[in-house]
Amino acid sequence: MSSVDSTEVIRQCLHVLESITNDSSVPRNIRRSVNEITDILTNDSEPLFLRAASSISILEDVSNDPNLPLHTRTLIWNLSSQLETIPVDE
Repeated sequence: MSSVDSTEVIRQCLHVLESITNDSSVPRNIRRSVNEITDILTNDSEPLFLRAASSISILEDVSNDPNLPLHTRTLIWNLSSQLETIPVDE
């Protein structure tokens, strides 16, 4: 089984989240949720797997929004997949 560099996964996810936040075609409520996810992922007071699980939950809710642009929906699905690679034991 391959080792996952969780900090690198988080760094990449934060980069994608920032690009979604700066995209003016994304509705405000989605950008608000993305900012919430960014805050969760950067909060070092909680275990990493818990932050990832909370973020995945929000991403799933956001991905079901009918106003979400298709290109952003794809990014959100990719983010969710990346966060799912973070092991529970970290």
